[in-house]
Amino acid sequence: MRGLRPSSTDRKRAIDLVAHSNSVQDVLKHLNVDEKTGLTCHSASERLDEYGENRLKAKKKKTVLQRFFDQFKDVMIVILIIAALISFVVSLYEGEDLFEPALILIIVVLNAIMGVVQESKAEKALEALQKLSAPKARVLRDGSIISIEASLLVPGDIIRLEAGDFIPADARIIESASLKSEESALTGESVPSEKDSESIIAEGAPLGDRHNMLYSGCSITYGRATAVVTATGMNTEMGKIAALLESELDTKTPLQEKLSKLGKSLGLIALFACAVIFVIGLIERMELMSIFMISVSLAVSAIPEGLPAIVTIVLAIGVQRMVKRNAIIRRLPAVETLGSASVICSDKTGTLTQNRMILVKAYDAKTKTTEDISGQNTPAIRNLIQYAALCCDGTVQVEEGKETHIGDPTETAIVLAAYRNGLIKEKLESLYPRVAEIPFDSDRKLMTTVNRIEDRNIVIVKGAFDVLAKRCISGDTLAGANIAEEMSRDALRVLAVAVKDIESVPKIPSEEELENGLEFIGLVGMIDPPRPEAREAVAVCRRAGIKPVMITGDHIVTASAIAKELDIFREGDEAISGSELSTMSVEELSSRVRNVSVYARVSPEDKIRIVKAWQRQGEVVSMTGDGVNDAPALKAADIGCAMGITGTDVAKGASDMILTDDNFATIVDAVREGRGIYNNIKKTVAFLLGTNIGELLTVFFSMMIWSEAPLISVQLLWINLVTDSLPAIALGMEPVERDVMDRSPKPKDEGIFAHGLGVRVLFQGIMFSALTIIGFLTGREYGIETGRTMAFIVLAFTQVVHSFNMRSDRSVFSIGVFTNKYLNGAALISTMLIALVLFVPQVSRAFDLTALTASQYLISVCLAFVPVAVMELSKSVGMIRQGH
Repeated sequence: MRGLRPSSTDRKRAIDLVAHSNSVQDVLKHLNVDEKTGLTCHSASERLDEYGENRLKAKKKKTVLQRFFDQFKDVMIVILIIAALISFVVSLYEGEDLFEPALILIIVVLNAIMGVVQESKAEKALEALQKLSAPKARVLRDGSIISIEASLLVPGDIIRLEAGDFIPADARIIESASLKSEESALTGESVPSEKDSESIIAEGAPLGDRHNMLYSGCSITYGRATAVVTATGMNTEMGKIAALLESELDTKTPLQEKLSKLGKSLGLIALFACAVIFVIGLIERMELMSIFMISVSLAVSAIPEGLPAIVTIVLAIGVQRMVKRNAIIRRLPAVETLGSASVICSDKTGTLTQNRMILVKAYDAKTKTTEDISGQNTPAIRNLIQYAALCCDGTVQVEEGKETHIGDPTETAIVLAAYRNGLIKEKLESLYPRVAEIPFDSDRKLMTTVNRIEDRNIVIVKGAFDVLAKRCISGDTLAGANIAEEMSRDALRVLAVAVKDIESVPKIPSEEELENGLEFIGLVGMIDPPRPEAREAVAVCRRAGIKPVMITGDHIVTASAIAKELDIFREGDEAISGSELSTMSVEELSSRVRNVSVYARVSPEDKIRIVKAWQRQGEVVSMTGDGVNDAPALKAADIGCAMGITGTDVAKGASDMILTDDNFATIVDAVREGRGIYNNIKKTVAFLLGTNIGELLTVFFSMMIWSEAPLISVQLLWINLVTDSLPAIALGMEPVERDVMDRSPKPKDEGIFAHGLGVRVLFQGIMFSALTIIGFLTGREYGIETGRTMAFIVLAFTQVVHSFNMRSDRSVFSIGVFTNKYLNGAALISTMLIALVLFVPQVSRAFDLTALTASQYLISVCLAFVPVAVMELSKSVGMIRQGH
């Protein structure tokens, strides 16, 4: 064995090279750690300083300066800067004022600064989301099991893993039970690798043959393990092959891609219009530099190059808002999809119910007695509960009368019932130690332990009655079936318990050997009450045109009883079992899927069939899941929702959204927020495109008809700077409209300009243009500067005022004019910046603006408020329909 000096750099590399070819004790010795107590917090801190955080090297971030210069890579901006520089040279040569070219450059720089601020804001929001969904690890430190961020693990840490966990670092297995690890990311093998802590592998063995090791980036598919970390970060096998970081948030959504393409199309139109304006200017013998600057400035103002970036910010802001409602979005496209969700397939336990199981009844098969659970049950029932408690991994700690449940709620309900009958689990395990086990999995629906009880090896099996009954050769299972049916009708979850003696404990426990030839000894019935908020959430689903569907591993009678209570199961609906589902063809399931509200006794594989059946009907499906085997269904669903509390790492990794409270109502809230975010994006897009089209048409029509530009380059750029970004982002922060869940889901393939939005945007652009030209012509009678000043006021204030129109399809007065505080602030800042160039003499002269008479100011402001009257009238007569 090679020596490993604590301070040596080689230690980082050598540990994982030799760990698999040496015994557990040798590895622990070299890592200087006690497997019973783990590292001390002080030692872990020192090692963290030595080895660094347990992360793969991320792509280097751009500096603020790099981002700033990136803003100038746009072709139109470059042309504008060149134009400003040419203007600068010409002004110097002709001895004219340099203020105009300098001002253009200042405005371009201000635009770049705003772009950097927007990008930084979006990135910080996305980083915050990534931190919220950062993987955790259960680690033994100072003798206690604690949960820490996986990035804080160090070589020598003792970690605990179970089915569904991602492996956070390379580790040597110390102890395991029926352990299997999925290692396709490293080895390419699709079949999970079976693990054995006792084996010692040749030092040169390939990764796939190292059965005593676990590797970072892989996952546990079966069983459980205790292991010691041997390598972290870039020193792991994953780090050595420079694997990409685990799935990061997508930063470009399908909607952003479409808008980016739309922006390019509008850009081509704008460039064509500018070319026409330039030619007209030449024909009319306008000053070459002046017409060139107007054309380029108009192109810069009219092309919505910032549209995808602003949509990113609106998405990020909305996603942050969803975090406060217990929903963590892992992939931004899910936000768009949420607004279209038309079916929500939800697990029952813990999602629709409280996940707070209470054992209320027990049935003893020998004495054929059924009792309510109390603290003074008969010896027969106490014996049944004792067996059930020994076959549980969950524990209940009681300190000063306060209960702390650790583990699966079904198991902690059994353990608590045993505790109330004076059967303390820790004492039971000390008296009757567990010598072998087969962990629970959702395919078998069983868990098995072998305990040494009074010098006998007793196999204890607990699980679903219909599965367990088939494996029993003694005990009255017929009577048990009747009792189980009665309990299920009372909405109780029923577990059966069976036992048998074996002479010797098998070295490798198998279900064929241990889970057959059993004696049925009884049933326990527990209830998981529905969540109080679940019924209201189901009602909201119904109003929103969303079909709620319950999917559960419970008995069909139990599931139907709770579904009826929650109004998921209605008269005329069907409830089917997993066995019935397995006999259905694809065509039969597709034809019946709309009528089925409850699926009982289903496997994770069945979930995929249900998802695909709904998708074939053209529906957008949300599916919940928490187990390892749920991952394929979560990926297949349009919106995969993983449980944040009970969910495994694998399920979370496959999901689009994590519910931090495992609550059905949170899914409904997320759909509500998703609809609100999508609506806000539509408002933002419509506002930006409407104002940009208005600017373009104003100059285009004026040049075509009168061969005069109503606005010069600096005026156009200033309007673009102060009226685009701030109000647009503020519109993205508009509260979700209260009737958003009274509308039908948005069809999956519906475009953003559906329901006449595209026509309305064009109409609004024409309206802005007409009002601006009216202002220009009104003032033109008193001189070109007066006309341009009035045009400037009308176009600038029209856009600020119009941002309030865009808040809702209902009257802005009915929702409260000033109820969006962000828009109030944006409008105030924009107004102050407009006023700055109007009323500060030195600045207004630089912008070629002039003082107006009181009546001219009044006319300009009145024209700016015309869109309010037009939009309010359109809304009142139904030209703009609510919800579209």
